[in-house]
Amino acid sequence: MEEPSVQAGKRKREEEEKKEESDRVPGPGGDKEVIGNGTTASARFPFSGFRLQKVLKESSRDKIIFLHGKVNETSGDGEGDDAVVILEKTPFQVDQVAQLLLGSPELQLQFSNDIYSTYNLFPPRLLSDIKTTVVYPATEKHLKKYLRQDLHLVRETGDDYKNITLPYLDSQSLSIQWVYNILEKKAEADRIVFENPDPSDGFVLIPDLKWNQKQLDDLYLIAICHRRGIRSLRELTGEHLPLLRNILREGQEAIQQQYQVKEDRLRVYLHYQPSYYHLHVHFTALGFEAPGSGVERAHLLADVIENLECDPHYYQQRALTFALRADDPLLKLFQEARKS
Repeated sequence: MEEPSVQAGKRKREEEEKKEESDRVPGPGGDKEVIGNGTTASARFPFSGFRLQKVLKESSRDKIIFLHGKVNETSGDGEGDDAVVILEKTPFQVDQVAQLLLGSPELQLQFSNDIYSTYNLFPPRLLSDIKTTVVYPATEKHLKKYLRQDLHLVRETGDDYKNITLPYLDSQSLSIQWVYNILEKKAEADRIVFENPDPSDGFVLIPDLKWNQKQLDDLYLIAICHRRGIRSLRELTGEHLPLLRNILREGQEAIQQQYQVKEDRLRVYLHYQPSYYHLHVHFTALGFEAPGSGVERAHLLADVIENLECDPHYYQQRALTFALRADDPLLKLFQEARKS
């Protein structure tokens, strides 16, 4: 049973949210206008119901949780579809944060001692959004992808790539149709920040879905090359230097023009191994600890360019280190190869 003060607080917050909703201006077609990117229309999940099956992963530091649930069930018999829902608390927006302290914000005292005190502050609706990512319908691969597991470092030589990694990749049905949809303007065309349309040495620059574009502290964009058939860092040669130089120079220029973030405040890098096998480059704010920006996965694009200038076949020959999850079939292939 909740305390009267908590119940009163909830009622107060609900009343404020109703007032905020009524004060918002109707948009085209009668939908309510909202601040932010993408559609302004109110939305619904692409499924009905959500019965929690398992917390796949959570991080108190990153304020994020990954949930596996059953949806579209008719009788709770477990015969529904699988879905993954990712809930992430969004960063503060500097231009709006002062509104949290205006007037008489709803507070609950947690601790007080001399000049120090700690409260729970309940923000108004427009300042308390939670970024919600839905994967539906989710496959077993998706569930494994988001499940927390131990990681193991692998040292892959050029021969390992040819004899172990490449045959494994060829055996997998890894769809990247969503990438082609972006390149062909069939999806997300309105989100493209910059494009060099050259089919060989061009690319599109688009905000990563992990960035809500409301603040620059966690700026995150992706450059996706137009040329198909370059799967990863391993397949880059001196032939690709014009493409890589274009991505570095034009990507930095576009970000400075669009967001006023200079090149010396950007981290520009490739992942190895990547999360999908079509060449792409990450642009993140230098102060942002983006996922995958650690030394065991991130390779600075400027260093990649210099390495290829020194040796056009550098990445076909050198050993590369990366981490694999404990359940990754590729890890088992490496372990078996080391035993033989």
